Amino acid sequence: MQISKLKNGLTLIYENKKTETVTVEVTVKVGSNYETEKISGISHFIEHMMFEGTKRRADAKEISGEIESIGGEINAYTSNERTSYYIRVPKKHVGKALDLLSDILKNSVFAPKRIEKERKIILKEINLHKDEPRYYQWVVFQKALFKKIKVRLPTAGTVKSVKGLNRKMLVDYFHKFYVANNMVVSVVGDVSNVKSKISKYFGKFKKGKVPEYEDVDEPVQTKKIVSKEKRKILNSYMVLGYKTPNRVSEDSYVLDVLKAILGKGQSGRIENVIRNKHGLAYEVGVYHEPSQKYGFFAVYLNTHKKNIDLAVKLILKEFKGLNKLGKKELEEAKGYLEGKFILDNEDTHDRADELGFWEMVSDAKDHDKYLAKIRKVSVKDVQEVAKKYFTENYTLGIIEQS
Repeated sequence: MQISKLKNGLTLIYENKKTETVTVEVTVKVGSNYETEKISGISHFIEHMMFEGTKRRADAKEISGEIESIGGEINAYTSNERTSYYIRVPKKHVGKALDLLSDILKNSVFAPKRIEKERKIILKEINLHKDEPRYYQWVVFQKALFKKIKVRLPTAGTVKSVKGLNRKMLVDYFHKFYVANNMVVSVVGDVSNVKSKISKYFGKFKKGKVPEYEDVDEPVQTKKIVSKEKRKILNSYMVLGYKTPNRVSEDSYVLDVLKAILGKGQSGRIENVIRNKHGLAYEVGVYHEPSQKYGFFAVYLNTHKKNIDLAVKLILKEFKGLNKLGKKELEEAKGYLEGKFILDNEDTHDRADELGFWEMVSDAKDHDKYLAKIRKVSVKDVQEVAKKYFTENYTLGIIEQS
């Protein structure tokens, strides 16, 4: 892995991988956590606008068609802390990928008619998430879990905030954050003279004074919190979880091991007890998100509302039962994480995305230290971390059938 900086402050990460595909991903260090309630969803709105035409490329059809016509993939996503754009192509087309990505990230025109079209699409996206309990359960949960940090707000924004965004707000926000020293370009594949290629396409990006990420003191949860919404649906949906540390904390690696112990498919403790033993749910899982400034750990499932109390009781019992963890089960969890890490990193896009994430959090090279940290986790570590975070002071978000 090679990490370098261009003169304008842009960070380049290159990993040579002898494959026939190349992925180029640009990570912009901005997401919904940088927003106020008034402009909630603006980072996501800008992501949409990057595909709506530049000075050289007329519209979304031309932009997407240029990559799809060679069998490639082009996409983007917005999270709480970053916005990422990627193109995966046969390696002979890497120049086309770099040209297109640099063009949309530098020369998007924000045409008023396209803004109004995308506003309608985003409003439909917000309503779609509200209509789908599988998605909306996380909105209910995160809003109840976090009191100050802005991960409590949905990434796409609200109907009110999205309706209030105008072209000037979008363009001003774009120019504030889409600057060279706030971007990471990760390239994974077999590419020659990669730095000169990146300099050719990204070297003229301007450097800027990026606003500091606002650190907030998220309060410690001292009581159980239950947030409930009623819907005319056939099943109820629930998420039970806790605030946990960010990715740089050593505890985050132990929590990854805990996620594997509890949630590695049907052999994980949670799915085994909820689905296999008691037949309470078809869909059940365990989720751990350690990010740059926050983290949370949760169990989610869908069931009949009459089963919710039992499900909560069984989940808490499994948490307490971790004090009887054996070495064999721990080693199986580590083996699961190691295998998943290896498989995920075979894909050039997954690898490029992870390198961009780790560079934002700490240093891209820390990604290659991940397995060593997982292998070091002991039975005692798991028991102490479980006791520390998995308390009676949980947050429970429910979408309940009426």
